[in-house]
Amino acid sequence: MNNGTLSALMVISLGCMAGSAIGLAIGSALNKQKGEWSAMTRNEKIINITLMAVCSFICCAGLAWYSLQAPPV
Repeated sequence: MNNGTLSALMVISLGCMAGSAIGLAIGSALNKQKGEWSAMTRNEKIINITLMAVCSFICCAGLAWYSLQAPPV
């Protein structure tokens, strides 16, 4: 596995984990989460899934931008 592939996979994995954690924290702060998945309404489930997806995308984009910066000379 070359260095570029490993870097891309690290950006994706770290971005998804961080984005999911941030999305879940926001959902919890907005009181849109219950103790069990089946206890949540359809609207709450959609909000949580959307928050996790959007935050994951933003984290992946931020990490990709940071990793593609030229190193200081």
